[in-house]
Amino acid sequence: MTRIATYLQWCLKAIAFFTFFAFALNNQGDGTVRFFFGYAWTAPMVLIVLAAFGSGLLVGILGMVPRWWTQRRAAARAASPTVDVPAEQNLPGNARPHGL
Repeated sequence: MTRIATYLQWCLKAIAFFTFFAFALNNQGDGTVRFFFGYAWTAPMVLIVLAAFGSGLLVGILGMVPRWWTQRRAAARAASPTVDVPAEQNLPGNARPHGL
């Protein structure tokens, strides 16, 4: 059953790749992005779409960085022991080092 699922995943990946590839081939015409103050960028449409996707990805990653740092700090605090146990409590059977 896992082999069928693996083949199905590869088929879906291949379909997605060829769909995007066909999209890129169909959008080779030039497009113009007009910015403020009369600045304009003329490039093939596929590059404009790729730049929009990449900038959205970058903004999403930068928006998640503070939350990632907070979670990493919380995980580090949870992993480190916060209570200091005296050394004599660490002995087996709570034996005292001085023998009393």
